[in-house]
Amino acid sequence: MNHTQGMLRDDALRGKTIIVTGGGTGLGKSMATYFLKLGANVVICSRRKDVLDEAALDLEQTTGGSVLAVACDVRKPEQIEQVIAEAIARFGAVHGLVNNSAGNFISPTERLSYKAIDVIVDIVLRGTYYFTLALGKYWIEKEIKGTVLNISTTYAWTGSGWVVPSAMAKAGVLAMTKSLAFEWATHGIRLNAIAPGPFPTKGAWDRLFPAELAEKFAFENRIPLKRVGDHQELANLAAYLMSDFSAYVTGEVITLDGGEVLAAGQFNFLNEVTGEQWDTIEGQIKNANRSSKKES
Repeated sequence: MNHTQGMLRDDALRGKTIIVTGGGTGLGKSMATYFLKLGANVVICSRRKDVLDEAALDLEQTTGGSVLAVACDVRKPEQIEQVIAEAIARFGAVHGLVNNSAGNFISPTERLSYKAIDVIVDIVLRGTYYFTLALGKYWIEKEIKGTVLNISTTYAWTGSGWVVPSAMAKAGVLAMTKSLAFEWATHGIRLNAIAPGPFPTKGAWDRLFPAELAEKFAFENRIPLKRVGDHQELANLAAYLMSDFSAYVTGEVITLDGGEVLAAGQFNFLNEVTGEQWDTIEGQIKNANRSSKKES
């Protein structure tokens, strides 16, 4: 067994219907794939119906599971309501939601227009709370113990330059996750989040980083475990949090980043010191201590 393999038993999500926003590509599709392998019915949604239809066909052929693809702009509540209605009509009920839709610009903030900032905040924050609220109302009315998983980021609490709209929006999502986890616990509804580090997806990463910059600023060079994440690792954690095995977990944000966020430690630059240099430093410290004892 290794980190590129599924970790839950085959029926871990059987009987559940899960909506995955942004489920036709990248990490969303990877999570949807594993949910299907574990027995769930999956609804994938995003704005491009052609991409969704192609993904749905691939998912069904790969897993043998049942997939419903519904075009949806998460910034529009009426389209969200339509996704939920079609999911209920097809599968009878909805039990889980993965808020995975996102957008981002890597740019000096002063170069962004007001509209550009609004686009990111509306997709990441507004889209997440619209979908969560719509399903929350449905679950409470129908007395369903639903589960929400929000895909966040570590810079939601540390902040990060050059991705300010995303950082602002993701921070709001974390606040919502913890707040609603407490408020809706009385209804048996759980909300959790994953804060992933780098999990490369070809489309998204190619758009964010030209090839020469991607090589120069390779993430694995500054991650303590010296590698980026494998999609199955995130899918494993997502499936656990959507399953009844995590029934006592709510309001949590789990970092999955190979230790990347820990690199902010004040003395972590010392990882570049060689063994020979440490010998020199140790010798200097010992000499300084001897001199100090003699003087005293």
